[in-house]
Amino acid sequence: MKCKICKRDAVVKLRAHNAAFCRDCFLNFFSRQVQRGIEQEHLCTKEDRILVAVSGGKDSLSLLFELTRQGYDATGLFIDLAIPASSESARATVEDFCARQGLKLHICEMKKEGLAIPDVKAALKRPVCSVCGKIKRHYFNRIAMEGGYTVLATGHNLDDEVARLFSNTLRWDISYLSCDGPLLPASGKFVRKIKPLWRLTEFETANYAFLTGIEPHIAPCPYSPGASFTTLKAVLQRLEYAMPGRKLDFYQGFIHRGRKGFENMEQDRGHPLHDCPECGYPTSGEDICGVCRIRHQLENREAEA
Repeated sequence: MKCKICKRDAVVKLRAHNAAFCRDCFLNFFSRQVQRGIEQEHLCTKEDRILVAVSGGKDSLSLLFELTRQGYDATGLFIDLAIPASSESARATVEDFCARQGLKLHICEMKKEGLAIPDVKAALKRPVCSVCGKIKRHYFNRIAMEGGYTVLATGHNLDDEVARLFSNTLRWDISYLSCDGPLLPASGKFVRKIKPLWRLTEFETANYAFLTGIEPHIAPCPYSPGASFTTLKAVLQRLEYAMPGRKLDFYQGFIHRGRKGFENMEQDRGHPLHDCPECGYPTSGEDICGVCRIRHQLENREAEA
């Protein structure tokens, strides 16, 4: 099998693109796909200050590395959730990678914020995954806003995005379908959010990480019951195998044609947003935001102990 570009021995075969690449040509392909995705959807420019949410996984580390490699002003953000063993290992992976590559990194410790996830889990007495996600999203946005960053980037890849779109379509969730895509514009105290890897599959990102020597943190969170969208991803993978390129076609078709049909639909958007009287960040709740409410629950639990 020969590289489509230079005719040397290929190391990666991509059926969706009817192509195979050697190491160097694949890395160039990956870079072009990231740049094309950024330019096509006007995600960011070289003048932006980009905060990249990194977990220690292959996608987020690859994104931070590639954006910096292309000359973007990118800084990593790791949220230390204080989960025993898991958080320590993931943090070490991120810190070591950024130190070796000379990448900028910001660490936010939930224990110092009074929101260590083990304590949150004990206080709420229910599955913690959605709560953990709420806390991380709050601090992603908050740190970006307070740090003067103009963009928050996440490492969601094409498989993640297609599975989410498929799930929202199966439920006809208009509130999500009306704004789903690789770009969520800035609004009020919400910073612009982007997903520069939206044109690249998990397989392609995994190959990029391997070929550039990125060694990601791979242990699953001990609190997670399993990967999100596992069933939907399996269905879509079977479709992609039978019809290479269908995932990207589906997602691009939605962005450019399908989404317009949902943008002006009447829907129940719940309570209007207002600033939380405690942290000052937007919430649709009737009083304080969900993160401040969680913090109060922890404080009450400690007071009763």
